[in-house]
Amino acid sequence: MKKVFTIVLLHIALLITTLAPLAEAQTGATGNPPLAKKVEKVTEIHGYKLTDDYFWLREKSNPEVIKYLEAENAYTTAVMKPTEALQETLYQEMLARIKQTDLSVPYKKGDYFYYTRTEAGKQYPYFCRKRGSLKAKEELLLDQNQLAEGHSYSGIGAFTISDDANWLAYSLDTNGYRQYTLYVKNLKTGELSNEKIERTTSVVWAADNRTLFYVTEDAVSKRNDKFWRHTVGADKNEMLYEEKDELFDIGVGRSDDEKIIFLGANSKTSDEFRYLPADQPNGEFKMILARQPDHEYSVEHYGNNFYIRTKKDAKNFRVVTAPVNDPAEKNWKTFIPHNPNVKIDGINFFAHHCVVSEKENGLNHLRIIDLKTNQSHRITTPEPDYTMFLSNNAEFNTTTLRFSYQSMVTPPSTFDYDMTTRQRVLLKQQEVLGGYNAKQYVAERIWAIARDHTKVPISIMRRKDVKLDGKAPLLLYAYGSYGASMYPTFSSNRLSLLDRGAIYALAYIRGGGELGEEWREQGRMFKKLNTFYDFIDCAEYLVKQKYTATDRLVIQGGSAGGLLMGAVVNMRPDLFKAVVAQVPFVDVMNTMMDASLPLTTSEYIEWGNPNNKAEFDYMYKYSPYDNIARKTYPALLVHVSLNDSQVPYWEGTKFVAKLRVMKTDHNPLLLKVNMGAGHGGASGRYDALREAAFTYAFMLWQMGIAEEKAMSKTAMPKLSQ
Repeated sequence: MKKVFTIVLLHIALLITTLAPLAEAQTGATGNPPLAKKVEKVTEIHGYKLTDDYFWLREKSNPEVIKYLEAENAYTTAVMKPTEALQETLYQEMLARIKQTDLSVPYKKGDYFYYTRTEAGKQYPYFCRKRGSLKAKEELLLDQNQLAEGHSYSGIGAFTISDDANWLAYSLDTNGYRQYTLYVKNLKTGELSNEKIERTTSVVWAADNRTLFYVTEDAVSKRNDKFWRHTVGADKNEMLYEEKDELFDIGVGRSDDEKIIFLGANSKTSDEFRYLPADQPNGEFKMILARQPDHEYSVEHYGNNFYIRTKKDAKNFRVVTAPVNDPAEKNWKTFIPHNPNVKIDGINFFAHHCVVSEKENGLNHLRIIDLKTNQSHRITTPEPDYTMFLSNNAEFNTTTLRFSYQSMVTPPSTFDYDMTTRQRVLLKQQEVLGGYNAKQYVAERIWAIARDHTKVPISIMRRKDVKLDGKAPLLLYAYGSYGASMYPTFSSNRLSLLDRGAIYALAYIRGGGELGEEWREQGRMFKKLNTFYDFIDCAEYLVKQKYTATDRLVIQGGSAGGLLMGAVVNMRPDLFKAVVAQVPFVDVMNTMMDASLPLTTSEYIEWGNPNNKAEFDYMYKYSPYDNIARKTYPALLVHVSLNDSQVPYWEGTKFVAKLRVMKTDHNPLLLKVNMGAGHGGASGRYDALREAAFTYAFMLWQMGIAEEKAMSKTAMPKLSQ
């Protein structure tokens, strides 16, 4: 590794010898891009000296930083100006497919039916309910449009109703930093109580309809570390627990039967739960099972038992019962045995049934267990490639299960399913206006072969009239971290690419959880390189099978998927025509060496702890910012958000700034900064569509798909980098 560091630092020393002044973006599309000034910062660790000339861009309060970000935005706008007509066409297409005034499927809880609705022209939903019948008078609980007034961003976090339906506890973020303030509303009077509790995360009511349990985050690291009890209307907040281990975050929840409140402490590889009867809010939380290294588990409650989904002696989890009065491991009894071919993602209970969320061969399944007979069955599915999940199931004493189903060609559909008779009723399928016909498209799942002979699944969607002759442009998306699974979901926006002849592909690479826990383990820590190799091998496979060609292959990923984009573009820049990296985690070493940043310490066991030399050396191999080299890169569009708490704006910003002075090509390199949002981008639905149209316009430009009616007649710019 010392040799690698020496070579990289030598390149930097030769290329970056003077401080460059901050340059404003020119108004013309062919103007020079802004260049960030260079201020050398040297970090010494494990005998290495790491030089970072753009560390100063972390200074969010520095006017020069804001000036630079605004200059990048101005340059991006100028470069993309010839696509403005296309952007507007795409926006109008996307908008025209959406039923702007719409209603969610109401769900019943107690005496009320709860739902959200939208109105044409309004960015945000209304949260409503009706008592007794859907024909009853509507009661408006929250108007998010009103809450958003005066703010560029609006996000609802917690939204929980007391058991007597008289109180609403909700939390609000107004800048995108995922910093929520908790409020309590009296639903009888419509007035707010005096609660205004900052930095709240998870929230639950106790059964007395007066007591709230909630978690707050640390002001600097944003780690969820403190647990509180609060009585509505009182000034007193009683801290019950503080999590000291920097690898763990805490959260509070309530069992399906609502009888138990759970306090969970969770790391990436270990869990711990305490419990309290919901009708004893002043009691003390008791331990269920203390944390153990590499023991992940979760808990539900039914009857006199806890049902524990555990990884102990079961890589893909098994389920055991444990008596509430003594849940020690010695009292465990098997409820669902371990099956190495089936991962148990979760269990949920109803009065007479248990629903098991399973994953097998990369596909989701819902298994129904009759708790009286112990007989089970899976809900059948009509397509070979799909996704299905539990939906809103707020009632415990029912035989009806609500689930959602969709595929790449089937819009999101909500069903009620009778767990006894196995009859299903389609309640609603998302309307796609403008004459969408699923029969015009084909969705399939193929398996690429990775370099170590591992089979990697890929979901693909295209129009049936698109030939597989290597001439079609293709968008390849992936994530591949945290054991999180991607799914073959439907997107009406995506039709704007497909109807122009592009193919969409979603690769389920290692590091994700699509093929179980072993799939996750094969793409984290000292095996993280498999994630990037899988993606590259999937791309090469798609080219070899003539789905596309390298001169029309565009790739996309966000957050940890942005890490993927940065890593593979350094490794194989020749393989891709263009890259879209959204809020990308690309400054791996600097971020993981700073324990004060949000998420850093809890992710030591996902990427590695750089204070350990072996882990430092391995992470450095793929850290995108640290591996930028003097060579040709494909076109890049990098999205960041100024108020992002998960992947700070400076990561993608520094990546672009360094890349400008290192790359040897004249391909577009654009940074688009959302100055008023966080990790998820724009919060308003129309603003989000504008962002999608912008990104799609960049993709279509790079794919070589130019429409005379949609594109400006101005020639695409030749860029000076």
